[in-house]
Amino acid sequence: MHAAERPTEEAVGRNSPTAPPFVPPMPSSDGPIAPDRPVRFGILGTARIAVQVAAAIRGARGAELRAVASRDAERARRWAEEHGCAVAYGDYRQLLQDETIDVVYIPLPPALHPEWTIRAAEAGKHVLCEKPLAATLADARSMVAACRGQGVQLMDGVMWIHHPRTAAMKQCLLNGDFGPLRRVTSAFSFCWPRIPENEFRLQRAMGGGSLLDLGWYCVGAAIWAFEALPERVFGAADWYGDVDLSFSGWLDFGDHRTAAIESAFDRVRRRWIEVAGTQLSLVCDDYTRPWDDQRPRFWLHDSDGRSEERVVTGPRQEVCMVEDFVRLVQSGRLEPRWPQWSLQVQAVCELLDRSAREGKLLPFAASPA
Repeated sequence: MHAAERPTEEAVGRNSPTAPPFVPPMPSSDGPIAPDRPVRFGILGTARIAVQVAAAIRGARGAELRAVASRDAERARRWAEEHGCAVAYGDYRQLLQDETIDVVYIPLPPALHPEWTIRAAEAGKHVLCEKPLAATLADARSMVAACRGQGVQLMDGVMWIHHPRTAAMKQCLLNGDFGPLRRVTSAFSFCWPRIPENEFRLQRAMGGGSLLDLGWYCVGAAIWAFEALPERVFGAADWYGDVDLSFSGWLDFGDHRTAAIESAFDRVRRRWIEVAGTQLSLVCDDYTRPWDDQRPRFWLHDSDGRSEERVVTGPRQEVCMVEDFVRLVQSGRLEPRWPQWSLQVQAVCELLDRSAREGKLLPFAASPA
C-alpha cells in the first residue's frame, strides 16, 4: 500500500503555484472503504493536535493506529499506552523503518515538515502533514516533489474541507441562486491570555505567525469559494518581533471578486466565513470546526432579511479527513490536486506576508518562482 500510480508532471502543474486554478477535491464520506485491509498510521511526535488525530484514526473505518515516535522514548511509551497505540519508538527514524506502516502523520512545527516529509516519502510512506505545509513556498515545493517522485500521497491536515457540511455549502454556491459571487470574508482568531514563551508559533524560522497558523484556513477558503487564485494581494500586520501577532489581508480575484481575511492570536475566538453573491449570502460561524459536532450548521440570507438555517450532520471532521486519506491509499492512485491546493495556499500566504513587510500591493505573479 506504500506506492501509488504516479501522476504526470502536467497533472500537478509542474509544482507551480501559478498553474491554472482548479476545484479542490470535494471528498465524500460515503465512498467505499475496504475494512479488511486497514491502512496503518504512524505518528511523528506527541503534539496536542496528535491526540485529536489519533482519536480520529481509531474511530475511522479502514484505519489502524499502529505506532507513535518521540525523541523521548519514555514519553512515546506513555503516549502509546494512553492513546491505544501498539508500538512506541524513541526515534522518528525507527518509525519510518517500520514496514507495517502505510501512512505517516506529521504534527511537528512547520519548519520540520520538509525534512520528515521527505524522509517519509523516501521510506515509501504516504504523508498526512499538518498545516501549514511548510514555513516557505520553496520548502513546500520540495515536499511535493519528493512525494510525487516516490509515488506517495501528500495531503495537508486541514480538516473542514472534508466534512459533509463543506460539500453542502459548495452545492449552494454553485446552484445559481447566489448570482455571481462577489465577496468572501473570513476570520480565524483566538486570544492568548499572555504571550507564551518558547512558542514556535512566535518564531519566524519555525514557520510562526498567525497568517500561516490561522490565516492558512482563510486563504484556502477564499480559493475554495471562488475556484480561482488572486490577481493581486495586500497585507498588513501587527508585529511581535519578526512574526505577525495579527494579520489582515485583501485579495483581488478579478471580475469584481475580492476577499478579506483576518487572523490573530490576540482576540476572541472566531472562525467564521461569509460568501456573498449578488442575490444571496452564505454565513458559517464555525467553518474551521463546528462549535457543536452534533449540529454543524450554516445560514443563507437574502436581501430582505430572510434567512434559512441548514444543518448537515456527519462524522467528526477529523474522522472524515482520515477516511478520505484511507480511500486514497486503498485506491492505489494519487490525487495531485491535494498537494497542488496546498502549494497555492502557501504561495498566496507568502505573498501576503511579503506585502505586509514591504507595505505594497503586489501582483500574484510576483510570488517567488
